[in-house]
Amino acid sequence: MTIRLIDTHCHLDSESFHQEIDQVVQRANDAGVEKILAIGITVETTQAAILLSNRYPCVLAMAGIHPNHTHEAKPDDWERIEDLAAHPHVIGVGETGLDKYWDFAPLEIQRDYFFRHIELSRKLKKPFAVHCREAEPEVLDVLRTAAGEEGHLNGLMHAFCGNSETAKTCLELGLYLSFGGMLTYKKNDSLREIARTIPLDRLLVETDAPYLAPQPWRGKRNEPAYVAETNRVLAEVHGLSPEEMANITTSNAKRLFRLP
Repeated sequence: MTIRLIDTHCHLDSESFHQEIDQVVQRANDAGVEKILAIGITVETTQAAILLSNRYPCVLAMAGIHPNHTHEAKPDDWERIEDLAAHPHVIGVGETGLDKYWDFAPLEIQRDYFFRHIELSRKLKKPFAVHCREAEPEVLDVLRTAAGEEGHLNGLMHAFCGNSETAKTCLELGLYLSFGGMLTYKKNDSLREIARTIPLDRLLVETDAPYLAPQPWRGKRNEPAYVAETNRVLAEVHGLSPEEMANITTSNAKRLFRLP
């Protein structure tokens, strides 16, 4: 069985890739990665992600302003994100969310942009990706408010590392949970136990490259090819083969992002 993977979250425009971007993409393809989602965290990185999607057929883009960059946004940046998000190679909105670990942007500014991203997601019928760091109660509050009476959202929790209650609420709201390299860390049994409880039809895998490399490369630069290792561990957690899990997460990603 041929392995088929989608890296649902990668900062492919990172300077650390500039000198060997062709080789990075080729290694991903050789590892069975058929699509790489390049994530925008500012207007400029969103533009860079779109340029990469023009250059490499396997690359698609997402448009957004990361919560830690919301305080830096210029007056017309949000309008530019709205325009960029409508580009045909842009298949999602974000990453957005809340971050209380880094003391960069006031929480109210982050919340404002979080709601903007969710509304843009609705308008364009493209899913949104949520960043959450040490802000689970606050993120869930925004998500519940945004879901309203409908009670359903179209998006994913990126690099999920929350607790079981957060996972349960996200699933109830209709979100997918994406797992990255942290799932593979030797002492992260609690995260693997939570991953074991997630329904197969809500699982996604990602790298968040160049950050958070999985165990064999921990502490080194991450890259899209390494999503295969996270997929392998996720498969082990669910008692499946890597090929079976790859087919499941790839089918989920295609359904969420409306890919052929």
